[in-house]
Amino acid sequence: MKPLHRHLVSTSRKVLCTAALAASLTTAAVVTTAPTADAGEAEPGPDSPQANDRGNARLDLPDLVADPPAQAGSGAPEGASGIPATALDAYRRAEIAVGSALPNCKLPWQLLAGIGRIESVHASGYGLKTDGSTEKPIRGPRLDGNGFATIKDTDKGAWDGDTEYDRAVGPLQFIPSTWQTWGADGNGDGNRDPNNIYDAALGAGLYLCAGDRNLSDPGDLDKAILSYNSSREYVNSVLGWMRQYQAGVADVPNPPPGNFPTPPPGSLPTPPRPPVTPTAPVTPQKPPTVPPTVPPTKPPTKPTDPTKPTPATVSELVVVGESKITAEAGSVFGSAPKVKAVLSDGKPAAGETVTFKVEDGDTSGTVFEADGKTSAVVKTDKDGIAVAPALKAGAKAGEKEGAFTLRATLYSQGKGSTTGSQPFTVKFTGTVTPKPKPAPVVDALTPTDTKPLTAVQGSSFVRIELKATAEGAPIAGTKVTAALVEKDEKGKWVPVDPTARTPFFKGADGKELHTVALAPTGADGLVTVPDLFTASAPGTAATPVAPGTYHLRLVTENGVERILDLIVTAAPAAPAA
Repeated sequence: MKPLHRHLVSTSRKVLCTAALAASLTTAAVVTTAPTADAGEAEPGPDSPQANDRGNARLDLPDLVADPPAQAGSGAPEGASGIPATALDAYRRAEIAVGSALPNCKLPWQLLAGIGRIESVHASGYGLKTDGSTEKPIRGPRLDGNGFATIKDTDKGAWDGDTEYDRAVGPLQFIPSTWQTWGADGNGDGNRDPNNIYDAALGAGLYLCAGDRNLSDPGDLDKAILSYNSSREYVNSVLGWMRQYQAGVADVPNPPPGNFPTPPPGSLPTPPRPPVTPTAPVTPQKPPTVPPTVPPTKPPTKPTDPTKPTPATVSELVVVGESKITAEAGSVFGSAPKVKAVLSDGKPAAGETVTFKVEDGDTSGTVFEADGKTSAVVKTDKDGIAVAPALKAGAKAGEKEGAFTLRATLYSQGKGSTTGSQPFTVKFTGTVTPKPKPAPVVDALTPTDTKPLTAVQGSSFVRIELKATAEGAPIAGTKVTAALVEKDEKGKWVPVDPTARTPFFKGADGKELHTVALAPTGADGLVTVPDLFTASAPGTAATPVAPGTYHLRLVTENGVERILDLIVTAAPAAPAA
């Protein structure tokens, strides 16, 4: 497989835009590639600029630091860690986007969340906005070699405000030179901004997946995290948070600047304090009385205009029809999963984006038939309905009932909301059943009597019986044709000349026949050949069949053939008068 940049960047600098990515983002975001000529040329490793010691990483573990708890009614497990809604949305969208562009990478959004937690606590404390930007810039220490790596300026201060040395920037702390290569547009606004958590999450996903990595493989996962920060402690901390989020997570409101947690420490190590010369004991003084803090007066709330109705927003996503779908292995599901988006005023939500994704459990290779991918994006119609494209079952049946889940997710921007995009999700239970075994096919026709078939001139061959079998078992309902044949000059069996005198069958009208269709075989697989005559009825002008060996071919409808020899012996001489 080609390196990642050859997968994402063509020589003409085309934009990589997958359908699943484009429609999965409310604003139809696209993955864009960097303008540098060597973009993604090599898989980033522990010696890449991004992996340098750049400060500010919070190398704590989930059991040592409490994150915002899940909110009541969120549906998350008790004790689940909280992630600001906008950050959580950005991580999930990045997983869908990278999964559509690089399905073999198997990037979990929880990995991005683990890195985001360590690098900036998901941009908390910096005024994270619903569009992914922050009110306060997130910049790491100056990388001038004073306690950290030395990285000379690579962006002319465009991102980090420093024209002499680089600083890591944004919620995922990208080195500017790394961003020039892996920067992406995760929110569809046409910009690649490392300070925007949507862009940063998508760029980080592409960076981690570089070099055809498969992040479900522990070795590739380890290498990917080390390429982000070459520290074993960093890897352990990222993995700890990733597993914590896999166990349960809830979105919480975006905190205001300085609320939780505090901004990162200063860029330089704290200098040691000078030694203190001992002095005479000092009588402790009572601390001055501090007057109670008076809370600031809240600005008056702007009165709402009663004449302007509140715009309706998406309030729910519901399954239309059956929530269980079933198909035989290798076939297309007969019923198309269907959902409906409903507005808060009860009306259908038209033009909303719904992502259908095959996930969870044994998917058995189930994909969408049109492009062979596990995700598809559909817009709701005027009635708020979104119908999933044709879904094709994998070649292998699932081992249990409900072998996989088809999840339908709708992201609504939630006008007026302070918590960012609101995901609505419903599930379909999918089952892939085994294909019915094909009916056995006849592979042999065998005479039940192995003695030679003989008839005296003027008599007939009677009770010729054969058995149709498949792997030795009798097969009922097999159709067989019987015909008198002879070999042509090439040695091939062909029907006899109709004018030739050979053994023959008699039709219902008494006419001589050389070919007949036999009755289908019975449950025992047996079929009986009608009598074969060697002489015409008395009083007819036809001459008897001459002594010799003739041939009867029996063939099934699937081409199984058997040739029987018919031996006609001369009639005994008439006694002398």
